[in-house]
Amino acid sequence: FFFGGMMSCLRRTCGRRARIDVSARQHHEVKRFDDAVRSWDHMHLGLRGTNARSADVESRVEDLLQKMTIEEKIGQMTQVENFGVEPGDIAKYHIGSVISSANGAPVDNTINGWYNMVKGFQDEALGTRLAIPIIYGIDAIHGHGQLLGATIFPHNIGLGAANDADLVQKIGRATALETMATGIQWNFSPVVAVVHDIRWGRTYESFGEDTDLVQKLGEAAVRGLSSVNNLERIADHHQIFLLSTAKHFIGDGATSWGSSEQNIKCTMANGNKVDKVYMLDQGDSQLDVNTLRQRLLPPYSAAIRAGAMSVMASFSSWNGQRMHAHKELLTDELKDRMGFEGLVISDWDGIEELRKTPKGQERDRTAYYHSCVDAINAGVDMAMLAKDWLLHIDVMKEAVQKGDIPMERVDDAVRRILRVKIMAGLFERPMPDASLRQHVRSPAHVQLAREAVGKSLVLLQNDRSALPIAATARIVLAGRGADNIGMQCGGWFIRWQGMLGKVTPAVRMPHNKWGNAGRPTGGTSILDAFRKHMKSDVDYVVGLPDNSKRWEVAVVVIGEEPYAEGMGDEPNPTLTEGDVAALAAMRPRADKVVAVILSGRPLIIANHLHLADAWVAAWLPGTEGEGVTDVLLGTHPFQGRTSVTWPQSADQLPLNKHNTWQGQALFPFGHGLSL
Repeated sequence: FFFGGMMSCLRRTCGRRARIDVSARQHHEVKRFDDAVRSWDHMHLGLRGTNARSADVESRVEDLLQKMTIEEKIGQMTQVENFGVEPGDIAKYHIGSVISSANGAPVDNTINGWYNMVKGFQDEALGTRLAIPIIYGIDAIHGHGQLLGATIFPHNIGLGAANDADLVQKIGRATALETMATGIQWNFSPVVAVVHDIRWGRTYESFGEDTDLVQKLGEAAVRGLSSVNNLERIADHHQIFLLSTAKHFIGDGATSWGSSEQNIKCTMANGNKVDKVYMLDQGDSQLDVNTLRQRLLPPYSAAIRAGAMSVMASFSSWNGQRMHAHKELLTDELKDRMGFEGLVISDWDGIEELRKTPKGQERDRTAYYHSCVDAINAGVDMAMLAKDWLLHIDVMKEAVQKGDIPMERVDDAVRRILRVKIMAGLFERPMPDASLRQHVRSPAHVQLAREAVGKSLVLLQNDRSALPIAATARIVLAGRGADNIGMQCGGWFIRWQGMLGKVTPAVRMPHNKWGNAGRPTGGTSILDAFRKHMKSDVDYVVGLPDNSKRWEVAVVVIGEEPYAEGMGDEPNPTLTEGDVAALAAMRPRADKVVAVILSGRPLIIANHLHLADAWVAAWLPGTEGEGVTDVLLGTHPFQGRTSVTWPQSADQLPLNKHNTWQGQALFPFGHGLSL
């Protein structure tokens, strides 16, 4: 990429790389942005000052800032990976933040193991000259997904189908409590992207394709994560419970197919090692300024109003210009016009991506220097670094000394970081109260997750009144998702790409003074849930059924194996051959067949509808399979409605409520039957 008024982007189309010249359009769009943005201010009336600075906070910020050396300031602007530092590094380099990556759980993956790990980093920071605490971050996007035994809630795509802001706010608070119980006080959530193309591997992290829906639920998530009530407030300036992050600013869910240039090798949940060429994730949002303004920006405005004090820059580009170097959006729009007073964090090595070093080669220092200058000057306040963080610190210091990064820009970034830490109460209480561990997988949280699952289920089809299922019916469970908590949870569960099977061990937590003696950890698979609530025996078939047996109802649980980010970019999201075979095998062996889909997006099923009487979209429900049986057995009604358009074929994609000319949907946005 070349940044500025004239630029071009490299695009893949139909599996071949083809260069398209977007320089003229980019020049036009940047000019339109500068001209049009003056008219945007009406969108932000009442927004500026919602994160109002208090005199006490600003006085403390300035007092600390005046005492800080350039090394201490640069350290505050640096976030390092927990496994990438040695003992003493936090203090020596004045590090401001530590992150557990999506594979960053401690060896002792327990509440105590996490808490002690974070405390070790925090103790180092508090032993420095100014005793500025670190803030520890993690992606807890559907509960504390990396913690064994945590409550895992439905991914956002399911919560979008539930469309219940109060429910989302409660889930935000439950997630905050379980995350803080492990010592972590910064969550890189929620995703407030508006999905344009369900082939995107992060579709399930969004609430859906409708701006108003995403805005409403994103705001609720932030309130749940970050709001402080009077009983929780430890000081007048304590305004952040857990630091939430609106991401990824901006356009991550609206990229064009074939516009990404990312290529990642990793191990998937099934153990297969995959070399994946991304097609949508981290690509280019080729949208005009009015679409950006009207469709993508409002959820960020709402999140900031609700109290989000961190925003993550997107890997993606807007009309060829990378967001990590987009001053017009990161600074002129987000900070100046929207009045955002929090901090902007880069994505995972997002600064390096501006001028990416080819795989297998050492990072080019000169290229990284210019990328760092571009990103910091554009408005990135803190760099999230997976590797070579010492090089980053060295480059930052050189750029400041040369004047390529003005000291005013550094001071602005550090002010924002200190402001957030003070508002989060970190100086008074650097580590969360250990009593919060009573909330991890508490009965209240399990019940909340179960409620969320039930409300998120969408009844797509119900021929021959296959649902509800009588509790006395002779039934069989089949399909690879029937007894698979890993499939229920999807990506960002234990590991980045998720895991398969029951995963979370059915062990018991040790007795302690907070009253969780003997409380089982883990979750409930859909099979276990049926066996618990049916009044008749429940059979379970792996592979082909016994031809000598016949059932009144067969429940076949099918769908997607876990994936995350661009590893899930898929040209034709559909059922596997094994899924189709499982349905076909049960068709002649049961009076009625119910298909339950576990997936992070709509799957192409039009040609397979005849294989089942009822079709249910269960999305990625998390650990509480009883929420599925609550609805399938008729204890609770179907309430969910699709928050994304369900296409008939992959040829229609991208298909959403904004481009219905692509053809008739199999199930339109907002579809959902009732019993």
